[in-house]
Amino acid sequence: MSSIDLRHVNLDYPLVGMGSRSLKSRLLGTATGGLVSSGDAIPVVKALRDVTFSLSKGDRLGLVGHNGAGKSTLLKVLAGIYQPTGGTITTAGRIVSTLNISLGMEPEATGFENIVIRGLLLGMKRSEINEKIEEIALFTELGDYLNMPVRIYSSGMATRLAFATVTAMDSDILLMDEVIGTGDASFMDKAERRLNEFLNRSKIIVLASHSDHVIKKFCNRAILLEHGQVLHEGTPDAVIEKYHSRAVGRVGA
Repeated sequence: MSSIDLRHVNLDYPLVGMGSRSLKSRLLGTATGGLVSSGDAIPVVKALRDVTFSLSKGDRLGLVGHNGAGKSTLLKVLAGIYQPTGGTITTAGRIVSTLNISLGMEPEATGFENIVIRGLLLGMKRSEINEKIEEIALFTELGDYLNMPVRIYSSGMATRLAFATVTAMDSDILLMDEVIGTGDASFMDKAERRLNEFLNRSKIIVLASHSDHVIKKFCNRAILLEHGQVLHEGTPDAVIEKYHSRAVGRVGA
């Protein structure tokens, strides 16, 4: 059974190299309303504060909030990139992250070799990669370029390769920071169909996006984050409305 359970999760990290007595440190503390605090030694960023929620099979959670609200940080905690400094996280199921779809690409290796390398880094078994490599290659439409080193690829070609590989995976829990693009307008229709299939195969999705349309299209739940705290949780429509009403209130103030 796939699941995510967060209980009172906090994440603090130090701003190394900034002494607490510095003017910059004091200004940061004032400007962030206490988000950045300083003790006697090193200022600390309170990136997440008391985040609690649970997800089970069928949940598609949208993360809503302004830049710096904690959306990407929360995804990185769920992916195991950051370890929380307080609280607990319990997950069950295979986690696939698209936070950096080009991570692990070797420029001197061929396209085919990179499919294998990237697949292994994502947690696929070699047998699973072998079963899917032909389908991945066909989807990229890169042809003979797959036998050539990735360093000669254009950015669009490299993105196609990374996109095709990650979306070939089967995940229990999918973490996404914005919807993946392919960098190639002529490829988008085909890529969107594949992306929809990829999302539908996942049992749980946590998706951060600045697009109201994307959150409403793909999610059945949402949370509003501000300065690392969950301010509101509910349907995507309700959370997005709350987000915009707060943004208008800040502008009016």
